[in-house]
Amino acid sequence: MPVFVYVLGLAVFAQGTSEFMLSGLVPGIARDLSVSVGAAASLTSAYAIGMIVGAPVMAVLSARWPRRRALASFLTAFVAVHVIGAVTTNFLVLFGTRIVAAIVNAGFLAVAMSVATALVVPAKQARATAVLLSGVTLSCVAGVPAGALLGDWSGWRSAFWAIAALCVPALALVFRSAPADPSARREVSIRREARALRSRPVRLALVLAALVNGATFATFAYLAVIATDVTHLPDGAVPGLLAAFGVGAFIGVTLAGRLGGGRFGPGLILAMCALPAGWAALAVAGAHPAPLFTLAVVQGGLSFGVGSALVSRVMHLASDAPSLSGAFATVALNVGAFLGPLFAGITTETTNDYLGATWVSVALATTAIAVIAVDDSRS
Repeated sequence: MPVFVYVLGLAVFAQGTSEFMLSGLVPGIARDLSVSVGAAASLTSAYAIGMIVGAPVMAVLSARWPRRRALASFLTAFVAVHVIGAVTTNFLVLFGTRIVAAIVNAGFLAVAMSVATALVVPAKQARATAVLLSGVTLSCVAGVPAGALLGDWSGWRSAFWAIAALCVPALALVFRSAPADPSARREVSIRREARALRSRPVRLALVLAALVNGATFATFAYLAVIATDVTHLPDGAVPGLLAAFGVGAFIGVTLAGRLGGGRFGPGLILAMCALPAGWAALAVAGAHPAPLFTLAVVQGGLSFGVGSALVSRVMHLASDAPSLSGAFATVALNVGAFLGPLFAGITTETTNDYLGATWVSVALATTAIAVIAVDDSRS
């Protein structure tokens, strides 16, 4: 595996930490900027929307840029908005920096996916994609808990400074090691790439990625409150539970990268069928500590493993759309990450039961299986 793929993974780790760390910083932001907790929590939604909008827009705008310039520009902007966010005393400015950070994050990830898969032979493209996505899973294991601890010790601004600092080595390595290809002079047909993305197998993989990721984040968004309010664990156990989920996710992504290859084989089908069963088990047994921790690892592994395999499938099937395939895979994942917690929030508000979030995961994962069944019946 080329070393530069791991450089991209480092940048994705920093960006993933930025995306998810807000959940632990909301109370401090609300106090410091004199806004409600709900307003501070809206920063997470702003990031998700920015990712959804930013991925295709940035992919199209940067399609003819040299890859080095695209990666460096997106990462430089990401550092700059975190510095602004760290020093601002205005909530609207902070809100704006989160949207801009998400847009350039989406652009970076879309370009990084196309670069990573272009640097390796087709047989290793799934593994290259897994290396990038492992940056996201590692942010769950280490980055998010570390950000929460740093926020507790030094205030939420220190977490923003840390993200900016973490991106600097990756930015230096991008300037030094990124492939300086002649893409600015290459004819890039957005229409041709868009046609490649309209194929039935690609559309199926994108829908499945959104459903699986929606199921993942419907429960992940509520893991902390399930631990404290349902399982009655102390607050100190929450970072360990989130890390357990992240460890499972890292294992799942790693295995998917080594065993996958963009194929829709029996292993992927079996893992997808296991997902709703695992979420249902969590809904039934989540009130007890041992099953909660065990199933967090298992479901983290299955969810991120399946998600990584589906992204690899999109990249494999849409090889004629190198500029847009990564962008639309990013959109699919973030549509799920936005809608899953939204549905979970509606359900938990209606039922007054935080374990209702896991039943949303069951429903979304089951819908993914139904979509596969319907597609097979039409084949």
